[in-house]
Amino acid sequence: MTLAWGIAATGRIARDVGTVIARHPEHRVAAVSSRALDRAQALATDLGAIAYGDHRAMIEDPAVQAVYVATPHSNHAEVAEIALAAGKAVLCEKPLTHSLSASERLVALSESTGTFLMEAMWMRFNPLVQLLVARLPELGSLRSVHASFGFVAPTDPSSRLWAAELGGGALLDLAVYTVDLARLLLGDPSAVTATGTLRADGVDEEQTLHLRFPSGAHALLDTSLVAKLPGTATVVGTHGSALLSPTFHAPTRLDLALRGQEPEVHELSDRRAGFVGEIEEVARCLREGRRDSTVAPQAQTLATSRVLEQARQQLHA
Repeated sequence: MTLAWGIAATGRIARDVGTVIARHPEHRVAAVSSRALDRAQALATDLGAIAYGDHRAMIEDPAVQAVYVATPHSNHAEVAEIALAAGKAVLCEKPLTHSLSASERLVALSESTGTFLMEAMWMRFNPLVQLLVARLPELGSLRSVHASFGFVAPTDPSSRLWAAELGGGALLDLAVYTVDLARLLLGDPSAVTATGTLRADGVDEEQTLHLRFPSGAHALLDTSLVAKLPGTATVVGTHGSALLSPTFHAPTRLDLALRGQEPEVHELSDRRAGFVGEIEEVARCLREGRRDSTVAPQAQTLATSRVLEQARQQLHA
């Protein structure tokens, strides 16, 4: 059975994921929506779909079975709520919403309607990240995770990355990955410390998060929109270490160095493999009648959101 998708938005990530959907033998793009109809028409033409100038109209199309939400963060909740209320499965770009309370409302709506909802945390579906998780016991007792994600974002005032009203800033765009990785590997932190710099309009340019865990392990997480950072993640345990590179959230290489063993190098040719994994997870869950994923469960999305909320409160204190 082919799963028919509606894509809400037309930006780069919408095009990337839409292309993966269109090329998958068991998925297709049925419709694309944007508040600017001409942009919806342009992407819809490329993906073999029909176009809508309104997200609600696209969602209500009977041909659409699942909705991929790729709008700016500030619109995630609104579009996802419409889709869930209409009984359409939702795959929503990260962060799920711009706030913990809004994310909690979406999860509650998923539960009350029995409708599938998953944050599009494609990092969790990358085969190398999954391999690392499977091999964690071989690293012994984990002691630290160091991860960074940063680039120089154009200072264009119209850019979503710098727009406070659209949920711009390094925390929601980039730290969501570093925090989710740390939590995936170490669990829930017992303490969160955040430092960083804010622009005059309150948008965060960069931050460092220090997370402590009940085991005594810690995570040091750096993100920036004003400086290029290595983009790697190093995981250290009592019996060895691991390195995800060149960008940990979409790695194409995993280096494992285990005590007393020859170093291992695992490589991946397609960094977009995580996109394939996440759409296949949606289809799997729908076939099994599930409203929640076991790979990127809603509870984990909310737990990461709680850490980001703590960090944001400290940054703006």
